Parts: sequence; structure tokens; C-alpha cells
Amino acid sequence: MKRSLFYAIVFFSTLGFSCAQGLDKVTLDDAWKNKIRGIAPEKATFPAKKKNILVFSLHTGFDHWVIPHTEEMLKIVGEKSDAFYVSGSKDIYEFEAKNLKKYDAVILNNTCSIGDHRNLFWDKLKKDAGTGYDSAALMKKANELEANLLRYVEKGGGLLVIHGGVTTQNNSWEFSRLLGASFDYHPPQQPHQVRVEDPKHPLVQAFPAEGFNHTDEPYFYKNAYEELDFKPLLYFNNAEIKNQRKGQELTEGKTYVAWIRAEGKGKVMYISPSHNAQSFENPDLLQFYLDGMQYVAGDVKCDETPIGK
Repeated sequence: MKRSLFYAIVFFSTLGFSCAQGLDKVTLDDAWKNKIRGIAPEKATFPAKKKNILVFSLHTGFDHWVIPHTEEMLKIVGEKSDAFYVSGSKDIYEFEAKNLKKYDAVILNNTCSIGDHRNLFWDKLKKDAGTGYDSAALMKKANELEANLLRYVEKGGGLLVIHGGVTTQNNSWEFSRLLGASFDYHPPQQPHQVRVEDPKHPLVQAFPAEGFNHTDEPYFYKNAYEELDFKPLLYFNNAEIKNQRKGQELTEGKTYVAWIRAEGKGKVMYISPSHNAQSFENPDLLQFYLDGMQYVAGDVKCDETPIGK
């Protein structure tokens, strides 16, 4: 859709931003919600029955200011398209097996973890336990909740992970393999071109073939990412990213921004954009999110061939 080039030119020419600090925070008010509602897709791209989605928005680590905006955007997109019932929660006990059964898909909304374990469930359990906690018992429960999520996807549930959600269980190889990556680091926020891997793929039809200009933290990854056990959708050229980690600068190749993979009977998707609520004022990105929600909910048949295999 050529309109995204127009939106990008107008949007980025009027904002003004610092590459080091990113975009200014946006107030989550009725005016912003109405703006998103006005440009959100009118209907679902792929025919399907209305389904239930959980947006999980707890963080114990870095607090992305965009978390409430992202949850609201997802609710608006699901409601306006009449494709989804979207519920929000910060309760880790939603990951009990009996509770996961209520949902066709789960979205991890910037669910950043912290500390040595980099385990969101452990972080929350430890905080709630206070002093004198049994660390072995808490870790056992944390591992149980993670295992529930893995098993949920294996049996047919969907998982969509947004931006900082990649760090949810950042030291867990099992979670890294399920998602396709763990977080390594990111340079400061900066404008860069997000490019389309395969313009013919049905999940990127919202974007023009040349992709779109975007201001964000360009994430780099580790662990399972090296296996490339996923089908890439979006990427940036490494040579175009400034202020990379000294001694590890990548001057060739590409780093993926969004991808999909099948896991057992379930579907998994990762979308890095965005750290900033202004990004959701691009209607093409809203369409991409809706299509991604449909993918993880099992509504989309498409090529999922991992490039690493």
C-alpha cells in the first residue's frame, strides 16, 4: 500500500526526535485511542470465527512506556475488525494450564524480565513471597508456568511476542527455541528502514514492497536466533544501524525484525516494532498486527519454511 510512504513522510517530518532518546511519550487518552480506532482495519483479512486472545503485560525489568498503548491498540484492532475478544492481564497465574485453555492465543506485551535469572515468573513469585522465601520451590513453580506455555503452544495454542517480550525468559533455551531467539542488546533508538523479506508472503501484504521508515531500538539477538529456525518477514540491513556494540559491529547482512514459526500444532510470531506508540499511527503496521494475531490464532495458511533448515 503506497499510503504508508505518505504517512511516514508526514509523520517523521513533523515529530522531530533524538536518536539517543527516541520519540517523546504520548498520552494514552481518548484522543489517541480515537486516532488509532479511526485508522485500524475495518475487518479481518482472513475469514475466521471470532476468537479469544490474552494480552499479558506484566514486566519486572525495563518498563517500556508503550506497554499500555500496545494493549489498547490490540484491543481496538480486535474489536473494530470483529475478529477477536481481547483480554488484558498481569496475573502470572493465567499461565496455569487450566487458564491457558480459555485462549486461542497469548500475546506477551513487552514482558521484560530482570536480574540474573531473567525469568519473569521467578521475578514475580520472588517479589510476592517477600523475605524468607524457599528459592527452590519458587523456581520449581516458575519452571512449571513456563512449561505450561510451551505445552500450550505445542498442543495448538498461539503465541505472539512483542518487542521486549523476547526477554521474558531470556536465559531459557527452551523459550528461546520456541520463540526463535533471545535478546542480546540494542543500540540507541534511531530511524532506519524496515524492509520486507518476501513481498509476496500473505502476512506482509499491508506494506509496500520497499518496506517503511521506522524509529525504534534495533534489536540484536542470540541463542536460538543463530539457528534461524523461523520464516522471516521483516528485517533491517546491519550496515545501516549506527552505534552498534564496539568490537561486534555488523557491516554486512541483515537482522530480522519479525518472523513466524510453527511449533507442534501451534503458531509462534515475533514482532519487534515498536518501542513507541507513534508507530501505531501507521495504518499498515496496525494491519500487520491484525494479520499476525490471525496467524497465531490459526486462521492463516502460509509458507512457514525456516530459512535455517
